[in-house]
Amino acid sequence: MSYVDGFVVPVPKKNVKKYLTMAKKAGRVWKDHGALDYCEAIADDVKPGKWTSFPQSVKLKKNETVIFSYVVYKSRAHRDRVMKKVMSDPRLAKMMDPKNMPFDGKRMIWGGFKAAISL
Repeated sequence: MSYVDGFVVPVPKKNVKKYLTMAKKAGRVWKDHGALDYCEAIADDVKPGKWTSFPQSVKLKKNETVIFSYVVYKSRAHRDRVMKKVMSDPRLAKMMDPKNMPFDGKRMIWGGFKAAISL
């Protein structure tokens, strides 16, 4: 069964284009190193909830939107091998500098998940 890394990121609306440019480059790096799929999705029907929601999870501000992203791998072991290569790829070095990020990395949520159902 596959393995998925998921991300929820608050991005200032004025920086969405810059974020997507950066994400497109990052996606190429992930795919070059073996990721099976890479997706970036911008919030469209994402409302604040009563107790929790995507906006609340990242403490979304008025001028921001939520971006949900995921990367798919063959397995956890495959993900670990890909991530090791990705994190040492020089194409990501400038993007990984917090000064160059078009979002507040402190409010980004991420984690790895074992796929339970894949149709």
